[in-house]
Amino acid sequence: MTNSNIAISVRDLTKCFGTFTAVDHISFDVGKGEIFGFLGANGAGKTTAMRMLCGLSYPTSGSGTVTGFNVCTEGEQIKRHIGYMSQRFSLYGDLTVAQNLRLFSTIYGLTDGEIKSRMDIVMKRLDMEGMADARVKSIPVGWRQKLAFAASTIHTPEIVFLDEPTGGVDPVTRRKFWELIYQASSEGMTVFVTTHYLDEAEYCNRVSIMVDGRIAALNTPAALKARYHAETMDEVFRTVAKNAQRSE
Repeated sequence: MTNSNIAISVRDLTKCFGTFTAVDHISFDVGKGEIFGFLGANGAGKTTAMRMLCGLSYPTSGSGTVTGFNVCTEGEQIKRHIGYMSQRFSLYGDLTVAQNLRLFSTIYGLTDGEIKSRMDIVMKRLDMEGMADARVKSIPVGWRQKLAFAASTIHTPEIVFLDEPTGGVDPVTRRKFWELIYQASSEGMTVFVTTHYLDEAEYCNRVSIMVDGRIAALNTPAALKARYHAETMDEVFRTVAKNAQRSE
């Protein structure tokens, strides 16, 4: 993987809280346009690692870049060049669909002309053109999920971080949501996703598994299943994380 094709690159990234090492010298690269699954048992350190990659927390030691910006010194620049979606969708229920999209567009610094253009594209792509004035709290969870993804990517970031975006939704809705992920990836957007649903790991180009602050395994789903003589990623995960010492 050449430097021009790398969206995320970290080397020996470490985060300590007092004497506790939450993230312990992790190293990996994520290619542009890649769907990268970031898995870990409870307490493994994946949330802390993601916060550093999103520019929300600076590492104790190590180095790395996200969209070309230094994770140790340029957190504000990183935040302006990525998208982020959490399990709770980060939407405002009392606002309408259109108002939510406009709000996030403004936060991400789009101009009035860009906002109108991007909103038109997003509403059409999501088949939500007749729902612009609907209050978000009144629409089904599947639509809210798609809307949250659209809001987090309306500024067409190079990377979108998805923190357990399919938690609490049914399998059919989860599968439809992954169609949005595939589309974003096909258009060149890098997708960095955490999930507790191990079947979703099969949809990723590559998967890493954190255990006790370290990356214990990293490869394609097929290669990991072959390495651990497993039929599913659930079996791989159980094998890799079986000796984990931490818990939340």
